[in-house]
Amino acid sequence: MEFRKIFSVGLIVGIFSAVAINVQAQALSKTNPSVEKVETAISQILADRVSFKKDMFKIDSLSMVDLMEQEAILFPADDVYASVWENQYVDPYKRHNVAVPDSFKIDCSKYVAPHTGHVTSKFGPRRRRMHKGIDLKVQVGDTIRAAFDGKIRVKYYERRGYGYYLIVRHTNGLETVYGHLSKFLVDTNQIVKAGQPIALGGNTGRSTGSHLHFEARFLGQAINPAEIFDFENYVAHKDEFVFRKTKARTATRGVYASAAGGGISGDKYVIRKGDTLERIARRCGTTVKKLCANNNITATTTLQIGRKLNL
Repeated sequence: MEFRKIFSVGLIVGIFSAVAINVQAQALSKTNPSVEKVETAISQILADRVSFKKDMFKIDSLSMVDLMEQEAILFPADDVYASVWENQYVDPYKRHNVAVPDSFKIDCSKYVAPHTGHVTSKFGPRRRRMHKGIDLKVQVGDTIRAAFDGKIRVKYYERRGYGYYLIVRHTNGLETVYGHLSKFLVDTNQIVKAGQPIALGGNTGRSTGSHLHFEARFLGQAINPAEIFDFENYVAHKDEFVFRKTKARTATRGVYASAAGGGISGDKYVIRKGDTLERIARRCGTTVKKLCANNNITATTTLQIGRKLNL
């Protein structure tokens, strides 16, 4: 950047110097015809300098575009997510009080299907819990691909929930979740391209058969992936999807409800067998300290199965 400033100043000084010389040359040319050759040469130099300056401006403009593109991939949708970047929680945004806009346009033109398996379970209520994604049939070891360009935010394992899973924050503002994997092919904070292999399909966590649990989220709020993607033809329904905030979406904030065999309902969590405060806090995007304060308990309180905790 400093070199660019010095170079620009030098270029401007050089141009003004050349202009002064050209004026003097014109005055001399009236009395001495031989000066015309010098004047012609100087005019050519000036023309070359102006052309060179235009080329430098073009190069600077292209460099700025490159920098903006690099920033977009290094810090995907950073403004939308208020610079919140955590490598553990599925939905850390609620506790950071990140505002959810009433609507937001998501570019889906570069979508790549994570897998070509058919849908085995849809988004929506499932018995006593909410299924916040869709399930795609895969075989153990099948390649799972990133849906869009982005960056790996979470790479984690949940024994009673997602199993091995990844969360990718995309440059278009969407986050996608890939659960029940058998092997990771990427690392946390790694930049990935649309269609890049990121994992292998599996049957880990709370799963009764090999499949991919796939979620689409915006600022922690689950969106029915079928609203955005056509899983029969492996394309997005439209090049642009408009997210709209609704009460129904707000009520389904939090992680995949079956992750611990526990249930999330609005701002409540029902304790199930095997739960600990640390585990509940991680799944619900909160902290043990906050759970204790909201429920008048301590970190050593024995949890009673069936009790509802305020989140």
